[in-house]
Amino acid sequence: MIDTLDFTAIPEEDEALRGPVRSFLEETVMDLPADRRARSWMGFDADFSKALAQRGWLGLTLPREYGGAELGPFARFVISEELLASGAPVSAHWIADRQSGPLILKYGTEEQKHFYLPRISRAEAFFCIGMSEPGSGSDLASIRSRATRTDNGWLLNGSKIWTTNAQHSHYMIALVRTSGEPQDRYKGLSQIIVDLSLPGVTIRPIEDMSGDAHFSEVFFDNVECPAEALIGEEGNGWAQVNAELAFERSGPERLYSSMVLVESWLRHCRDNVSNESVRQETMGHVVSWLAVLRSLSVALTAKLVRGESPAIEASLVKDMGTEIEQAIPRWIGDVLGAEPQLAASAELRRTVSYLEQLAPSFSLRGGTREIMRGIIARGLKLR
Repeated sequence: MIDTLDFTAIPEEDEALRGPVRSFLEETVMDLPADRRARSWMGFDADFSKALAQRGWLGLTLPREYGGAELGPFARFVISEELLASGAPVSAHWIADRQSGPLILKYGTEEQKHFYLPRISRAEAFFCIGMSEPGSGSDLASIRSRATRTDNGWLLNGSKIWTTNAQHSHYMIALVRTSGEPQDRYKGLSQIIVDLSLPGVTIRPIEDMSGDAHFSEVFFDNVECPAEALIGEEGNGWAQVNAELAFERSGPERLYSSMVLVESWLRHCRDNVSNESVRQETMGHVVSWLAVLRSLSVALTAKLVRGESPAIEASLVKDMGTEIEQAIPRWIGDVLGAEPQLAASAELRRTVSYLEQLAPSFSLRGGTREIMRGIIARGLKLR
């Protein structure tokens, strides 16, 4: 069942992080054009990630013995919110910091923790997620990629698709079959860490309609992975990946993909007087949606603080969050189109154009809308 999400305030000690982070972003990000900042957590910049690491702003929730800051999910929420609202290029470290690190911390061996977690905290190890496969879409239980046990470890064959930043990453955490057949569904699935520099790994970027190449196909042809590549228990991959997805679906990144556009449009409105009622109505939609969804996301963070895994609640917030993310470019585009006498700047037009092209993917990444609503329906005992 879905539990109640209680109104939650971010603790003062975590809110105190906003000032230093905003000062840093003013120096490093805010002078960049809006259409570049609109890429935000799809924007790859390893040097920026290392600058964050040098200030102790990566690995925030990881223990100090593994190179982390040993703070908590609220601290990470505050920093994530500031990074995304400013349009900082965070994708180099994003997956490793958000979910790969916590997954390894929860299920990994001591050797894995001591090897990977300090590197994640120093922005020296970037991760991608190997879940979706050709012909499977969001139906992860139909996975066909297989890791076969050998005398020296695992022999991996198969492929993954829609893998964000695979071409830039050092490692992939892949969900694969280690026993059984695809018709066995959730049984026999395991997670392994794949070093993407190993022989037999081929990565082919996929260019999207905006001209970017965030996604890739990844092929495994007799890739020899060591025995210690397995994370957690063999055959427990389904439970582990659901715990991992709770981290992916509960954060502010499901709300703020269009925030740079909102900022740019507000600047345009201040510089050009026009039909204020239409503008106010549109901004009212944006603010009312974001205020409620942000409160829900903060409440989810409180559950993570308590050690809970709010997979169903996270699916609800993710589904609604991506709806407003997709709506914002359309709403603002409609207002601009209704004001032909006011020429929007080239920068604002580029930002609207980019996000209108990218917006359809917002409800795909992290699980499609249909998958989210299926999880919610099961949580409500409706199916």
